[in-house]
Amino acid sequence: MTISAELEAKILRHFYVEKWRTGTIARQFNIHHSVVRRVLSQNGVLKASLMPKKSILDPYLPFVNEILTKYPTLTASRLYAMVKERGYKGGMDHFRHQIMLQRPRPAAEAYLRLRTLPGEQAQVDWGHFGYILIGKAKRPLMAFVMTLSYSRKIFLKFYLNQQISNFLRGHEAAFEAWQGVPRVILCDNLKAAVLEREGNAIRFHSTILAFSAHYRFEMRPVAVARGNEKGRVERSIRYIRDNFFAAREWKNLDDLNTQAKQWCEGQAADRPCPEDRSFSVRKVFEEDQKSLLALPDNPFPTEERIEIKVGKTPYVRFDLNDYSIPHNNVRRILTVFATFDSLRILDGTAVIAEHKRCYDREQQVENIDHIKDLENHKRESRLHRGQNRLMNAIPQSKEFLIKAAERGYNLGAIVYSLLKMLDRYNAVEIGLAMEEALRQGSPHHNSVLLYLEKRRETQKLKPPIPIFLPDKVKNIVVRTHSLEKYDQLQTMEE
Repeated sequence: MTISAELEAKILRHFYVEKWRTGTIARQFNIHHSVVRRVLSQNGVLKASLMPKKSILDPYLPFVNEILTKYPTLTASRLYAMVKERGYKGGMDHFRHQIMLQRPRPAAEAYLRLRTLPGEQAQVDWGHFGYILIGKAKRPLMAFVMTLSYSRKIFLKFYLNQQISNFLRGHEAAFEAWQGVPRVILCDNLKAAVLEREGNAIRFHSTILAFSAHYRFEMRPVAVARGNEKGRVERSIRYIRDNFFAAREWKNLDDLNTQAKQWCEGQAADRPCPEDRSFSVRKVFEEDQKSLLALPDNPFPTEERIEIKVGKTPYVRFDLNDYSIPHNNVRRILTVFATFDSLRILDGTAVIAEHKRCYDREQQVENIDHIKDLENHKRESRLHRGQNRLMNAIPQSKEFLIKAAERGYNLGAIVYSLLKMLDRYNAVEIGLAMEEALRQGSPHHNSVLLYLEKRRETQKLKPPIPIFLPDKVKNIVVRTHSLEKYDQLQTMEE
């Protein structure tokens, strides 16, 4: 707990002048007694004089101090178990408090104040700013922050994750905003940048190496667990939380990034430069910008690339959503290239689909042409199945359908109607009706039906009883066989 200088002065005055005990001071100023002891110990009062005169822990203090000297980070619970084995009868809470007073404090570390040359160095880091709900998807709101070490110019842009693609996009956007590239960029040991590290031996991500080579800068990770080495960007993130993001209202990510850009070019640029408060960041940045490396002629490709195996349905699964593809590309391994806003799907080198990227979840992003092509393909498949069934049941149907196609009739409607007739009439009768329709030059299903009805009325037959069969049974093709074998069997019996 941090207290003000005024309260610290009151504690010291009441202890030395009024002779108040530590418990009395704690109660009267409504603070914890450990705070009072800390203030007194920092001002020369010995710990022994602050502790009770007699304690059941006193006989064990030499042992405790010896153990803490060897193992300064040993937990109080483990120490408590050790002294209990040696006869200590006190409670855990009292023991934990006493250990806090006895534990050796690490020596305070001093840091050099580093100064950099104009255009020499920038520091980069991610800041987590909660979550954003897009439809049914809960996505992290991550702030990419880059700060120039000399002028303290801030670049800020928000993304929905901290993957390597967004890490690179953030760099490119910062370079474009500053119209230049710093020579060295300090970063954490992010997985997007550093695959593994052993001391000073670092294995970088191959994409990061290619990216830094393209822009001619050095990516330099700081030492492990040494965030102070990039303190400028750490303070920038704190400044963003307090002066930009706090109590800010925004509609969507684009609106938030628009406001962030305006803030970086306005309030953040007009603040006093920490190196020389007589100048603004904007003024010092003019000097910083002159020393930045020039931008290359072409940008670095920052698209996400992933290989995806497609199943039976014509959709590619990417980032929690399904994107449609042409139906003839199923059962293959396709490549997805994704930018922040769009999606391209390739089969080899051919682009087979393009979509706007969706950040919701469990959505089907479809191209209407893909769906129509699949429906037409299915319709044609059904037509072929129906034609095969007719030709196997009624040999005359082949010539009948050819003549109907030459007339420009709708084959789907004709096949559908003939199959319905096949459920009600004999196949032989339908074949004769087709022959009659062909002789009359009218290859249409209505002509066939008219012939069948006339023949029924002429022979004074009862109306046919419709037979309703499952589709699976209807589609079974039964081929006729020669009856000569049965004649032979009958001859043998005689």
